[in-house]
Amino acid sequence: MPNDIRSVRMAINNDKIFQCAQSTCLPFNNLTTSNIRHCQINCLNRDECMAVTFYQSNLQCQLFNNSINQNMNMSSQINVVTMITIFGTRYSYDMATILTTTSSTTEAPHVWINTTNMNDARSDHTATMLSNGKVLVTGGWNGSSDFNGVELYDPSTGNWTRTKNMNFGRTQHTATILSNGKVLVTAGLGSGSYLNSAELYDPLPGNWTITGNMNVGRKSHTITTLPNGNVLVTGGYNGSSYLNSAELYDPLTGNWTITRNMNVRRAQHTATILLNGNILVSGGTNGSFDQNNAELYDPLTGNWTTTSNMNVGRQYHTASILPNGNVLVTGGYNGSYLNSAELYDPSTGNWIRTKNMNFGRIQHTATILSNGKVLVTAGWNGSSYPKSAELYDPSIGNWTTTGNMSFGRKSHTITTLPNGNVLVTAGWMYAPITSCEIYR
Repeated sequence: MPNDIRSVRMAINNDKIFQCAQSTCLPFNNLTTSNIRHCQINCLNRDECMAVTFYQSNLQCQLFNNSINQNMNMSSQINVVTMITIFGTRYSYDMATILTTTSSTTEAPHVWINTTNMNDARSDHTATMLSNGKVLVTGGWNGSSDFNGVELYDPSTGNWTRTKNMNFGRTQHTATILSNGKVLVTAGLGSGSYLNSAELYDPLPGNWTITGNMNVGRKSHTITTLPNGNVLVTGGYNGSSYLNSAELYDPLTGNWTITRNMNVRRAQHTATILLNGNILVSGGTNGSFDQNNAELYDPLTGNWTTTSNMNVGRQYHTASILPNGNVLVTGGYNGSYLNSAELYDPSTGNWIRTKNMNFGRIQHTATILSNGKVLVTAGWNGSSYPKSAELYDPSIGNWTTTGNMSFGRKSHTITTLPNGNVLVTAGWMYAPITSCEIYR
């Protein structure tokens, strides 16, 4: 295959946005990407793209066209990176064929490599990418207790270091990064109680501080940082009932407020931020059956509206937003260990089936790669912990197997690193494990 010659050189402006981005130089495209590199690649693939702004708190990527040159004034905003093209070469595939008739490329096979083990075994933990590129792992189940231990992974060295413990041990909790660079950890199960506590990690001193309590304790809920910087928590289980309640956290005040309830009670569901800023919640269980329903939250109005049902009810599934704005849902459980996958199209509100994965799996993970493909890893199939991983190609709707991991696992985490590699941490394989692997 001939080379596709596409390259740009960009000037980086940390903690800066275009002053005109809300008025005279609106972005021509808004999308969600898993990291800043994916944001750059989306710009590279659009001939009209002259600049990007990437919001580290909610993974929003804005693409700007040539009109950005009309107003280069910048204003300050924390945890934002704006990059402006200062040199670029974008030849189409046809032009590249002419220019490189004696050259060809093949994609190097992806491989899994072991990286340094964590200091403490854990499953049902969280992993959050910090603005400095390190990965913060919190809590989980260590085989004997709901754990408060915290570690940092440095991709530049491949090493783990312990940082200060959380104030509360917790598992099946959630974590998200805020616009100020701090990490908010919420709720979960701790010492047999369904926690309503929340706490903040500040990477600069490495300290934890308690913030306002949630109104309802819960585990197996979702957490989403909204475009306005507030945080939405939905559903979960509180020990006696499956919840339809939702709450909003305001980082400026440290307070939680109740927002409107979802239409359906659910736990073990997913929540995905769409390109228009709405939140898609899908599936989960209400304790009686595994649900196929889905609903949308509008942060501007605080309202929930139902949307089309999935083709298959499922819990313990994954949901990933694709570069084209569609949402890919994979696997899960509904009495069977599912290999089915389906796509939600926000423009129509409809779900359509796509090709099945090669393996059924639950409690697996999924992430978007820099090439736009989706990597799905490991999980549980009802009898074993598969080492298998597979790739979904949105351009053709196919799944292909990729290299096996060294260890099977479920209830692990997956994080796409700034260099495009993928970090998988710990999880459960008959017991909590410390093993970590890199996909590159």
